[in-house]
Amino acid sequence: MPYVFPPPETVAVPVKDSGDSFAVNRIYCVGQNYSDHVKEMGGDPKKNPPVFFSKPANAIVVDNVPVKYATATTNLHYEVELVVALGSGGTNIEASEALQCVYGYAVGIDFTRRDLQAEAKESGRPWDTAKGFDQSAPVSAISPFENEKHHGDGRITLSLNGEIKQDSTLNQMIWSVAEIIAELSRFYELKAGDLIFTGTPAGVSSVSSGDRIKAAITGVGEIEFDILD
Repeated sequence: MPYVFPPPETVAVPVKDSGDSFAVNRIYCVGQNYSDHVKEMGGDPKKNPPVFFSKPANAIVVDNVPVKYATATTNLHYEVELVVALGSGGTNIEASEALQCVYGYAVGIDFTRRDLQAEAKESGRPWDTAKGFDQSAPVSAISPFENEKHHGDGRITLSLNGEIKQDSTLNQMIWSVAEIIAELSRFYELKAGDLIFTGTPAGVSSVSSGDRIKAAITGVGEIEFDILD
């Protein structure tokens, strides 16, 4: 069957130390998943479960390509996150079996139009324009896990122009990777190719054109790129 216009190219993320690529299906994101960040944003970490939202697959940026400062905002924030890459999925997955779905892990940046997010929260509107915009999801190469060794409790950091801004460990997540996968599978049929951004620790702040971001997670990888006009 002919298409009325050429279909878009497959969005893919490189697999570390190989020539393989990970084709991206959907991007799920978790908000409010580190206690210190919940408090930083004025919330109570024990009051509510994390918030789920999504980004379009074509928001992905790979290979440390420079990111253009987003339009329609004067308050663009960085958020470093552990990204989970699924090699399989399903619905109503038990937490005890959830890690069997994981193909590997990556370092991601969830860019946020914070001013638009604040407006959306105040008016009770969705976060789509605050979260799901072009180039809002830079991702490092994916590191496949080996011998059932998952991410552990590695250090997660982000520096802006050489100054550390975010510095925490993965064991500070309120919901673990297994719990996130299990909970998401209650609402969606998870599939191979899905990416899950698992939330960010405290220290989020704004970026400007000309800034350089570097982020890393011990045992997973790192990402480094410039913000352009």
